[in-house]
Amino acid sequence: MQNSDVIVIGSGIGGLCAAGLLAYYGNRVIVCESHVIPGGAAHSFKRRGFKFDSGPSFYCGLTDTQSLNPVKQVLDVLGESIQVIPYDPLGHYHFPEGTIAVYSDAERYRHEVQRITPQGARELQVFEERLLGLYEAMRAIPTLALRADWQVILILLKSYLPSLMKMLPYLPLLQSSAGHVMDATIKDLWVRRLIDLECFLLSGLKAHGTIAPEVAFMLGERSRAGVEYPVGGSGAIVQALVNGLERWGGKLRLGSHVEQILVESGKVVGVKLQQGEILQAPIVISNASIWDTYNHLLRPEDLPATYRQAALETPAVESFMHLHLGIRADGLESLTGHHVVVHDSSQDITLPGNTCMISIPTVWDATLAPEGHHVVHAYTLESYTGWERNQGYEEKKQQKAQSLYRALERIIPDIRERVVVELIGTPLTHAHYLCRYQGTYGPAIAVGKGMFPSTHTPIQGLYRVGDSTMPGIGVPAVAASGILCANTLVSFKEQVSTSFVNQGFRAN
Repeated sequence: MQNSDVIVIGSGIGGLCAAGLLAYYGNRVIVCESHVIPGGAAHSFKRRGFKFDSGPSFYCGLTDTQSLNPVKQVLDVLGESIQVIPYDPLGHYHFPEGTIAVYSDAERYRHEVQRITPQGARELQVFEERLLGLYEAMRAIPTLALRADWQVILILLKSYLPSLMKMLPYLPLLQSSAGHVMDATIKDLWVRRLIDLECFLLSGLKAHGTIAPEVAFMLGERSRAGVEYPVGGSGAIVQALVNGLERWGGKLRLGSHVEQILVESGKVVGVKLQQGEILQAPIVISNASIWDTYNHLLRPEDLPATYRQAALETPAVESFMHLHLGIRADGLESLTGHHVVVHDSSQDITLPGNTCMISIPTVWDATLAPEGHHVVHAYTLESYTGWERNQGYEEKKQQKAQSLYRALERIIPDIRERVVVELIGTPLTHAHYLCRYQGTYGPAIAVGKGMFPSTHTPIQGLYRVGDSTMPGIGVPAVAASGILCANTLVSFKEQVSTSFVNQGFRAN
């Protein structure tokens, strides 16, 4: 048995942010990761000389000194940094009726929209200005200053009262959906579909299901701080967080699958690993999903029955089909890095296979592939239901990958002839490698139909972080969940000792 102050289950970005901060605050922290690679859904992996991002590859504000990105705030505290490559436009949206470039600069972006619908471009400006006002009000309060208990009131009143006053006109927007703002500002049907698409890319839900502050954050950061790709891929961000954890005395244990969270008399006492080893700690933080935590890591009797049932009935975002390719790059000198292809405008954008996301990160970072080659990552929604590892599995993989290949042909017409490495991932792939319920990327909790759970649980000493906790899905959100959890577990005095929060105190 090994003793520590905190055990974190899972090395996703939420878990690593919580663990790194708690180590910085002086706690003995152990992170247990089932996989042999850290990072959860954000890990990178190598095949035949190609380095692939398993999940996100779109980032804002990783180096900007005034960034609101919670990942950047945590890295600053831990004394770590990463190298990035800025780029613009941030991507292209390919609709059946035309293609638009998506620029960081809002005016250039609206000019692209104007080519398709002048009236829609004017309405889009009103929509953006409404949300950017909320962003300007929010940006004065860094996520690192927040916590998930009543003491957050002390910090806000003592250090950020002027900023709170700026928020007053925007209070109705804080729990409103982007769809509500869209309904009040936009009639143009094409722009409404465009906003639905951007919300879907951000949260997995369309505008009426996506909370307005999340969209405000996205619009504000990409227009102010710009977009950038981390040199070395998303794995470089993960490694920087691991380095920060270890810099402050924390430990990461790979290949250490937690089989059970140990609870005695309603209190956490540690965890049991698959190999039978027991690690003791009075605090356990689960970076596993809400379904995996409550259905697999805990015994049914550890939780109140009604609470457990309600948690396990939380709706989940669908899983994905992923296509990772290594391709020959000859003749592709003008290629750009990010693309979204909508096959059929008459179909819902959330229909599996209809909306395909594409990333070609070697456009910016050539070190991710052998010389003369590109890395390609394409993915689309796919239901877990109906997938089995049977005789037809490989054939079904190829069939489901065709929508991704058709999307890629919009960008690289001869893509199929260029392939030298092909990896097809299914919902079963995600469920296996990420140890996630049905391979999902988080709860499908629409605005007005519930809220993401907080970091707290009914069990004393057990906390949760990640995309099935407040504030939700996406890299900034899961990093914020780690911050909220870590800050809640230390005293007010310890929290305000961080240089970032002290800056806020001095500024106000």
